Amino acid sequence: MSCTCVPSTAGRSVFDLQTMLRTISFRHPWLPRLIPDGVFGERTLEAVMLFQRELFPPVTGVVDNAVWDAIVSCYQTCCTCLAPPLPCSGYPSRDYTISPGQSCVHLGLIQSMFLALGCILEGLADTQVNGTMDEATVQNIRWVQHLNQAEETGIVDHLVWDTLARLYMMFVTYAQTPSLSRPQLFGDQ
Repeated sequence: MSCTCVPSTAGRSVFDLQTMLRTISFRHPWLPRLIPDGVFGERTLEAVMLFQRELFPPVTGVVDNAVWDAIVSCYQTCCTCLAPPLPCSGYPSRDYTISPGQSCVHLGLIQSMFLALGCILEGLADTQVNGTMDEATVQNIRWVQHLNQAEETGIVDHLVWDTLARLYMMFVTYAQTPSLSRPQLFGDQ
């Protein structure tokens, strides 16, 4: 889509322009944070002129096809940079289970999660990442099952995975400073 937008222009293309400039402003804070209203007013003109000054001269305040294309390109780049990382599903299906003594690639991820959580939470056995459901991993699975007030079978099922994933997100992924809880384990002095 292209357009020529100048002050006093209104409509859907102006709303789209404002939306793109607003998104760009999250990556480039020198750009005003517009609230899209579909009216090419003073704030929109300011944003266009600042965009042109910083990223696509000359400064005219007019959004012709070339300026529109530059804003679209910058918007697409900003959307990619601002998007959160893709989530990763580490557990194959709701019906999948891993029993003591089994080996599989999914255990490497589970054991890595236990390794990280063991540095923060009390009660987890020291775990090696070896892809085999060894005694330490079974003990940690039972620890999770105990938290869930479930039968302590040592078998990984979707309930164990869901609890482990929540614990990992809460205490590792989204923790601001996980090393503060037990700094000696992270080598911090």
